Formats: sequence, structure tokens, C-alpha cells
Amino acid sequence: MTQLATDIRPDIIDVAKTRYTAKAFDASKTIPADIVEKLKALLQYSPSSTNVQPWHFILAATPEGKVRVAKSTEEKFPFNTQSLLDASHTVVFASRIAADEAYMLDVLEQEDRDGRFDFDKDTLKPQMHGARNLFANIHKHDLKDFQHWMDKQVYLNIGQFMLGAAALGVDARPMEGIDTKVLDEEFGLREKGYTSLVVIALGYRDEANDFNAKTPKSRLPLSVTLTEV
Repeated sequence: MTQLATDIRPDIIDVAKTRYTAKAFDASKTIPADIVEKLKALLQYSPSSTNVQPWHFILAATPEGKVRVAKSTEEKFPFNTQSLLDASHTVVFASRIAADEAYMLDVLEQEDRDGRFDFDKDTLKPQMHGARNLFANIHKHDLKDFQHWMDKQVYLNIGQFMLGAAALGVDARPMEGIDTKVLDEEFGLREKGYTSLVVIALGYRDEANDFNAKTPKSRLPLSVTLTEV
């Protein structure tokens, strides 16, 4: 097996320590097309519980598209509007409203096409379908938090996406300060079976106006947040 040279891989700890929430973007700078493709791959290849993948994304790269996304901030969260307009790209993260048997079978058949069951299809394929439904049904019927469970999978994607964007040299601003009803209506998300959760603005910081770029990172010490046994 070929081993990648360590000098071509980013130091993931350095990325984690230096990434931050950009507060102002340089509207003259655009993310190159090859980096955009990598960002889209990050969205696609995020982990999720039982590989349920309960998400949909809207990627706005045009001025018109960004204006449509920014409508969700104009009334209640105007402090977020300019970042959405100045960003190179914005991504809307949406979660499924429901995951019925038809959807579960769609996921299963995609796994089959991708060769996940080739080792022993007769055994592994029904096992995977049963396991996914087992956990889904726990959240549907016992814990009664199925929507919240699917939302949590989208947040897993968001975390990976932000770290990956930083590793690619792209600044990001995650926003929960959006009117999800406005955003859902603008893009017809609820009719498609989804509802919006978070928007992430992407691009390159405005060095002169981004106060947060020079603000030291602050985290609780590991002595508080970590127990080793």
C-alpha cells in the first residue's frame, strides 16, 4: 500500500486550532472550481448513524442564489445578511422530515450498487436493512425523537464540513440565525420532504474588517472536559 508523504497532508490539530468563524468576507475573492468540487465531496461523504444520510443541501454560488438564501435573514437576523451576500458560496443544510420504508430501501439499494454487500449479499443486505430500521424505530416509537435524531446526523455533517473547509484553506461562517420557514418556502424544501437547519457562508476573510480573525481562540481546559480512565 502506498503511504502518503506526511508533508502533503495538513496538520489536523493546527487546522482545528486556527479555523474560526469568519465575520466578514472579501466579496472580490471566489473559491476556485476544484476546491468547490472538494467541498461538495465533503458534503457527500460525511458519516451518519447507520449511514442513513438524512440530508439535502442547497449550494448558492451566483449573486441571485445568495440573495435567495439571504432572504431568510432580512427580517429577524439582519446582522447575518451581508456575510451571505459577500461570501463566495453559501450552503443550506436541510434535514429530512421523515424517512419512510421507500427511503430506507433507496439507501439500501445504493449501498448494494456501491458493493457494500458483495462479500455475502444474502446475509449482509437484510442485516443492514434490519439494523437501520431497528435504530430508526427506537427513535420513532420509544424515544419519540426521530426528527431530532435525523437533525443530529446533519450536524455531524456540518462539523466535518467546517473542519474540511478549513483544511482546504476556505473560511466559513455557520449560521443558525436564519428564518427556516422563509428558507423552506423559498426553495420548496418542505414539499420535497426536508426542512432547513443551518446555513454556512464560505469564502475568504476580509482581513481589514473581520475582527474575529485576530481574536484568540478560547476553549475550556481538558481538565474540565476530558476524563481519562
